[in-house]
Amino acid sequence: MAFGIFGLAILFALTAALYASVGFGGGSTYIALLALAELDYRSLPVIALLCNIIVVTGGAIRFQLRDLLDWPRIWPILALSVPAAWLGGRVAIGEEIFLLLLGMSLAAAGILLIAEPFIKQTENVKRGWTGHPLFAPAIGSFIGFLSGMVGIGGGIFLAPILLLTRWSDSRRIAATASVFILVNSIAGLGGQLAKSGFDSGGEAILAYWPLFLAVLLGGQIGSILASKSLPEIWIRRLTALLILYVAIRILWF
Repeated sequence: MAFGIFGLAILFALTAALYASVGFGGGSTYIALLALAELDYRSLPVIALLCNIIVVTGGAIRFQLRDLLDWPRIWPILALSVPAAWLGGRVAIGEEIFLLLLGMSLAAAGILLIAEPFIKQTENVKRGWTGHPLFAPAIGSFIGFLSGMVGIGGGIFLAPILLLTRWSDSRRIAATASVFILVNSIAGLGGQLAKSGFDSGGEAILAYWPLFLAVLLGGQIGSILASKSLPEIWIRRLTALLILYVAIRILWF
């Protein structure tokens, strides 16, 4: 391992603290760090999804306590995304296809992170087909399936789409993304474990337990500090640069 398990744990803790401060899980960055550490590609989704679950659970509870979760509007997004994430996790793919999908997903995630502040500033778009009752289930199922395959929660894709379509205000979109990440990470992890076998998945979890402890501690720190020491836009830019670097490295080499 390029970083060493404890060096990687420190990076995971920092990632969890930054993402927890804005209500996200950090799955795309965990995947990026694990890819740089040259772990077995089959272990990457299991580790990243479990880290997601640990970090984002607290955020989802906080959003619920603040009454920021509009469940009647959230359910249509989750309705098909959960089974789609499970199915995505179940799909058995070779290393080359996995790395291609991962590289493309990370590249898209990095671009969306950079573009999100500009998306917030765009004029209201016409609802058109985005107001169609099938829009939310279609978006949820597509993101859920992709997320289950590559081992991320999907919130990093969902939030910019909801912002662009003026689905709600930014706080409620962050709350929705948080729940989306949580339920799809659980479903995706279930699919991954069903595919690889619970014994094999359990071995990966036991082997990298310092990472889970790190994100638990980092997530709690991020929730308390709310990232007051570093503006959110800089968090997103630095994260985007890391994700894009890993995406280019995966796709190029």
